[in-house]
Amino acid sequence: MLHIVNKSPFESSGLESCLRTAQPGAAVLLIEDGVYAATTAAAAQKMRASAQAGDLRWYALAPDIEARGMRGRVAEGIELIDYAGFVDLVTTNNTVQSWL
Repeated sequence: MLHIVNKSPFESSGLESCLRTAQPGAAVLLIEDGVYAATTAAAAQKMRASAQAGDLRWYALAPDIEARGMRGRVAEGIELIDYAGFVDLVTTNNTVQSWL
């Protein structure tokens, strides 16, 4: 399953809800303002822990990272992808859940 988070963790509880329900092996894609979670200490720590445990695969949309001036500040364990990678994630996962 692919989980897409598009809201900042400072404005929404979408990421927290996603983390509570995502099953091992799922992918999480941060887009739009959701990419702010890729650098926040608390969220990044949860992401690293889940990635190290092999539970979740983490991605962030590179154009959104660039648009927010966050290049070079993305937490380890989060793979940056382009729009083609976004399409690949959608087509290779049977189910997609957007967290608003």
